[in-house]
Amino acid sequence: MWTHHLIKSRLITLSIFLIAPLILFSQSEEKVIRWAADAESGAPYVFQDPANPTRIIGFEADIVRAIGRAVGYETKFVQNSWDGLIPGINRGDYDIAINGLEITGDRSKQVNFSEVYYITYEQIIVRNGTTDINKISDLFGKRVGTLRGSLAERILNDHEDIVVASYPSEVASFEDLKHQKIDAVLIDEPVAKYYAAWRDEFELVGGPIGEVNYGIVVKDDQYFLDSVINKGLQKIIATGEFRQIMESWDLWNPVLGEALGDNSLANDPHENYKRFISFNSQEKDFDYLKNLYLNIGLPLYAEAALKTLELTIFAMILAIILGLLLAIMRVYGPTPIKFLSVLYIEIIRGTPLLVQLFLIYYGLPELGIKLNPIMAGIIGLGINYAAYEAENYRAGLNSVPSGQMEAALSLGMTRPQALRYVILPQAIRLVIPPMTNDFISLLKDSSLVSIITIVELTNQYSKLASTYYDYIGFGLMVAGVYLIIGLPFVWLSRYAERKFSVSKKNKFK
Repeated sequence: MWTHHLIKSRLITLSIFLIAPLILFSQSEEKVIRWAADAESGAPYVFQDPANPTRIIGFEADIVRAIGRAVGYETKFVQNSWDGLIPGINRGDYDIAINGLEITGDRSKQVNFSEVYYITYEQIIVRNGTTDINKISDLFGKRVGTLRGSLAERILNDHEDIVVASYPSEVASFEDLKHQKIDAVLIDEPVAKYYAAWRDEFELVGGPIGEVNYGIVVKDDQYFLDSVINKGLQKIIATGEFRQIMESWDLWNPVLGEALGDNSLANDPHENYKRFISFNSQEKDFDYLKNLYLNIGLPLYAEAALKTLELTIFAMILAIILGLLLAIMRVYGPTPIKFLSVLYIEIIRGTPLLVQLFLIYYGLPELGIKLNPIMAGIIGLGINYAAYEAENYRAGLNSVPSGQMEAALSLGMTRPQALRYVILPQAIRLVIPPMTNDFISLLKDSSLVSIITIVELTNQYSKLASTYYDYIGFGLMVAGVYLIIGLPFVWLSRYAERKFSVSKKNKFK
């Protein structure tokens, strides 16, 4: 009896030991808000801290963290491109998205919005000294920049006489305005405040245009929206923490105060705004640039390079295996198999890689197939390049005289044995140079996976350049990193060419 109770007690203890971590893990998972934004979008929304780029800051980052504290949730940041934020919500990659997302009728049909947390307007920015632009009608016949997918873009598109230049990030539009590639920029007022108002080369003109309401995007989960997001937002508004955040970033305005019933005068020193201006106004001497490139840029590039290399190598392995299979099917398969091979190759080569990535990452979940970003990136790049590899291998297989196969079969080999031991070794020697070229191309095309929440080299460059207004320095650095990654594979290719080439020094005795 005693032994029975002892065994039972130990089984209960063991069960608690095994189950408790699972319970705690599930509870911790339930108490985390995964929030997404595009750190490339820039100040004052969500961006990399110039003093410490591994830290995400901005007034929206502060709002999410404050909401999390108010309702007892931890917060976890997820990077995604701005125009992929809502598709990512629908895919279930994160719980909420917040990044200056305007509440519009068409968006409200796709997702739920929280209560309005910010009210602003559109602002026209021109080069200093411009005298012929003060209102929307003055933009007729002009080339005007704006953020792609924004309300400002829709306002501009409503006027056929305006040439609209859409940008994936606001910072790029200001660079083009500075270099006279466009005539003006129409953008949300907070962006104008942080990227133009304090710079001598720009000028804000005209009055407020329209009204912009920002909301936090939540998937079709009304409970989470009401019990967590709206509840937390109401709490930080009631305690005054919300206003403190907005004042700190110098974003409190009379319209917002009227909507929230708080018309008291501003009394905050706008610390975050002043810190941003101070950092970006400092003299960029040698010591500043040395610290920027060596201590900030290099470690971030090294981390992103490993991600890029991982994607490229695994995608290339998939492309080589699938491409070889397709080539063999096309050259040696029966007519139906040949047709399927040709169909695959032509469809993949005839459609953009970007579209294929979107279909794999955002489209397949609608069919019940959900891949994580890394796997989706590897599969997308791999199946795309497999079509090009197949054509390289087909050329190599066709270059081997048909008599080689016939001779191998006459010696008693099976067709698979003839392929493996006679045909393929000769064909591979011929396709090594184009295969290396494809690897280098794949290395560069891996930059497209940034649209599916992966931070690789090009995406990291874009974020650093927009944070520090330095497209040349960081651009040269990222070009150097790509070159360093690619060179060893070029050398390996040359070695393989020499290894498999027919020696010119054969001696006959």
